Amino acid sequence: MKGSRVRSSLARTTSWLVFASVFGSATMAHAQDQVLTEPADTSESAADDTIVVTGIRASLDRSIDLKRNNAGVVDGISAEEIGKFPDTNLAESLQRITGVSIDRVNGEGSRVTVRGFGPGFNLVTLNGRTLPTASIASVGQDQNGDFVAGTTRSFDFANLASEGVSRLEVYKTGRASIPGGGIGAAINIVTRRPLDGAAGLTGSIGAKAVYDASDTFDYERVTPEVSGIVNWSNDAGTFGIGLFGSYQLRNNSAVSESANDWNILPYSQFLGSTTFRRADGTTIVNNAPTSPDTLIAIPNDTRYHYSEFQRERINGQLTAQFAPTDRFTATADVTYYRNAAEEKRADQTTWYNRPFDEITFDGNYRVATAIYIDDVITAPKDGGFEQQYRATEDELMSYGLNLEYEVTDRLTTILDGHYSKAEAQPNNPLGHTSTLFALAQKGIVDQGLNTVDGFPRQFITFDDANGNNNGVLDIADLGSQVARSQTAFQEQDVKEIRLDNIWDMGDDDRVMFGASYREAEMNSQTTSTYNALGDWGVGNIGDIQEVAGDLVQTFCLVCEFKDYDTGIAEGDPLATAFRADATELFTAFVNDPTINGSTDNTVEEKIWALYGQLDLNAELLDRPVNILAGVRYEHTDSRSVTLQGIPGRIDWTADNDFVTILSSGLAPVEGENSYDHILPSIDISVDITDNFKSRVSLSRTISRPDFGSLFASSNPGAPNRPTALSGVPGGTQGNPQLIPLESDNFDVSLEWYFAPSSYLSAGFFDKRVRNFVGTGQTTQSLFDLRDPSSGAPGTRSGQALDYLQTNNLDISDVNLFTLTALIDQFGYDAAVNQFEANLGPNGLSQTYIDQILASYDVVADGSDPLYEFQTQQPVNSEDAHIYGFELAGQYFFGQSGFGVAAAYTLVRGDIGYDIQAPTNADQFALLGLSDTANLSAIYENYGISARLTYNWRDTFLSNNSRGASRNPVFVNAYEQIDLNVSYDITDALSVSFEAINLTGSNVETFARTTNQPWFIVDGRPRYYAGARFRF
Repeated sequence: MKGSRVRSSLARTTSWLVFASVFGSATMAHAQDQVLTEPADTSESAADDTIVVTGIRASLDRSIDLKRNNAGVVDGISAEEIGKFPDTNLAESLQRITGVSIDRVNGEGSRVTVRGFGPGFNLVTLNGRTLPTASIASVGQDQNGDFVAGTTRSFDFANLASEGVSRLEVYKTGRASIPGGGIGAAINIVTRRPLDGAAGLTGSIGAKAVYDASDTFDYERVTPEVSGIVNWSNDAGTFGIGLFGSYQLRNNSAVSESANDWNILPYSQFLGSTTFRRADGTTIVNNAPTSPDTLIAIPNDTRYHYSEFQRERINGQLTAQFAPTDRFTATADVTYYRNAAEEKRADQTTWYNRPFDEITFDGNYRVATAIYIDDVITAPKDGGFEQQYRATEDELMSYGLNLEYEVTDRLTTILDGHYSKAEAQPNNPLGHTSTLFALAQKGIVDQGLNTVDGFPRQFITFDDANGNNNGVLDIADLGSQVARSQTAFQEQDVKEIRLDNIWDMGDDDRVMFGASYREAEMNSQTTSTYNALGDWGVGNIGDIQEVAGDLVQTFCLVCEFKDYDTGIAEGDPLATAFRADATELFTAFVNDPTINGSTDNTVEEKIWALYGQLDLNAELLDRPVNILAGVRYEHTDSRSVTLQGIPGRIDWTADNDFVTILSSGLAPVEGENSYDHILPSIDISVDITDNFKSRVSLSRTISRPDFGSLFASSNPGAPNRPTALSGVPGGTQGNPQLIPLESDNFDVSLEWYFAPSSYLSAGFFDKRVRNFVGTGQTTQSLFDLRDPSSGAPGTRSGQALDYLQTNNLDISDVNLFTLTALIDQFGYDAAVNQFEANLGPNGLSQTYIDQILASYDVVADGSDPLYEFQTQQPVNSEDAHIYGFELAGQYFFGQSGFGVAAAYTLVRGDIGYDIQAPTNADQFALLGLSDTANLSAIYENYGISARLTYNWRDTFLSNNSRGASRNPVFVNAYEQIDLNVSYDITDALSVSFEAINLTGSNVETFARTTNQPWFIVDGRPRYYAGARFRF
């Protein structure tokens, strides 16, 4: 959107300039290094001049050592770097690793993508143990965040504080000793062990004050963060205990814009229909596509949002070690986190009527988007102010025991086991994941849309004759509509035991072999409710003031935008919005919530594995060669069980609103699967010179499907409008027979370690993926559900449709519903008489429409045909070829304290989304595929440590089938600048300052073009000031 193309171009240019500067610096450094290789003075005075590298530079050296000395392509971050510049969470730390990019939620890193493979394709382990995952993506999301379920395998790194970690390891090439599950990478989080530290009592405690630049009404803007590490071990080094704890509280707000759905259709369909064009042909169409085959896009609505967030995170870890002899060490650890997040959100919504008085397209020849709309409104209609209260709590408890025993001088055996449980639960005051309370005014006599620079501007003409008639939009003009809720749970247990053996053959050669067993059970449950109050027609104007007038506040929502121009002036009715606690409104109006949907899904997996791995060191032409070769065998049994809620019918409750009514009882549905994999791998590295290293890696890796794809359930969905007028009843089905993706991987890289703390590396990777999970679609009936809106001959809606066509009236959702409801209640003749009595020169009276909407629902009967659901099901159907380059470099300018680091990853693939494909086309595209870059300027000297970091991620696809038109969701290119500075006042005391998202970058998602925004979030910086005491 605004400036996105400039930023994207600037990012690429800046990245290459930095690489040029790093390379140029490297050349000079190499020349200097040649001078310094002359015979050195070995005298005592020379020894006294030895420089000991400490602090952030020492930690970067350890990261280089991890990269240089490991087999295959491995990158990492050490504890010193994390401790010196502690990030908000581990995702923020990981993004500095080459090829790693992150998804952001509410301005914070959440999940990671590695080499274009999204969060579900990466394996996350804690000290080598497979972590359970549980997460409900509701807080901080767009409209889709209200009715989500917990189905993910991907780990949310926002749950973990960075200070409690010893190091992060990212294995980008396969290895026999690592469990299957990560095509992108295997990410290992290594925690601190007390016997690794100094004897006696050591530790540190730190505190920060956090200030968020966004306004808040209900919360304090300055919040605390506290963390502490305590480590003790006896002088003999036989017993130690370590404790880590952290607490974070963050309050902030965000203002945003979103759309509920985008209607995609060929221009020829637009011309041949009176759904969007008036039947009398008076609709003005500007800048129309020249080809009838061009796809056009028309929004259902536009919404502005104001959200207030609160996040509270607690982390804790207790580790004890006992080493009575040099041959035996026992390590027991307990890891805990709790992350509670909530969002109170107020909406300001314009739903667009059909047909239109005027519509203007943007001229895009691929997909032409409506950027100007003026509605036909025959009487005052509603303007929405729905309130939402989203809240979740993620929790993990993990118990682990590791026993390491040197059986002989050559054989070491390690037995490791853990039990871990992750839970994601609803956490708002009513026990819901999301509570929604829709209220509205009914004074809009004209409305429309005007999109400027990709940002939708609403406009209305206001008349509150239906309210208190004082000419001002206020609480007295409001009425209730509907109250809804979603309650979602996800829970996963993992029990795992692993036996590893290491046989030392001498000369640094060794054989590793072992076995493991992992048992995991994931359960996901949802319950949704729906209660019509004044209904969507706002039948009870004044009830908000009467029942809950003290709960609702007036404010200016659009005034909160800073980087986007809404075009709304002071005094405009749209400068008035309303905010309230949705749970308090729900309690005030709803006594008995009506359940309209429920799911209960369980997936069980049992995985047996064996592996063998050979680590050999040899010479080729007098140069060191390392070969790490192995094979892993995995056998998996899976079972999916669903307690299926059976829908009894789908009622047509308003012009484009449908409600599912459940029948009593649940029906169990099951599916089973079993599969085997043999996963070979080989890594070869050659020290070409003392400073140059080359690597070649070949491996096969797998990634298991998302849990939600494995469910055994079938879920019919209501159409987005009457099916007679191109409404599409959707549906989803799981597929327990899915098998994992398999990837054959090839990596080659060259590394140059040309100076102290400095290197350059270049690598190429190639992944050939089979069994790619796409979305297949079939059209079928489900549960014998009948369609009251079909318009089929002989049905009530068919009679209504025939009347509208015969009399050349607008065939709109409203007209069709109103006449169908009248026919249902009074019969055809009486219905037509009533309909014509309320028909004016500009169409049906809006007042009469609202009366019918509030009074009647249309329930299917035996004359109605069965719904034909366009049911989407995950299928193993595609192969993919993903390849790319990684460039990375780091250079310190002698002992000046100044350094620079940069990384660039280019990713390409042969699977992408075609925005010109018709909406019924099955499209397979890899989510998360994007180029990334980061660069850092570093300084450390005289007690000062500073880092200025730039991170950039190019546009990527995050969803390939959203809404009735199966639209994509693209995330626009994003860049962020962060600043970290610390100063050591003494050896024991330091102070720090951080500025995150220094320039206030914005998050933008869109459908087929940037003029079709899904979600735009106006970003703000946040600031930290803190101190840490070490002892």
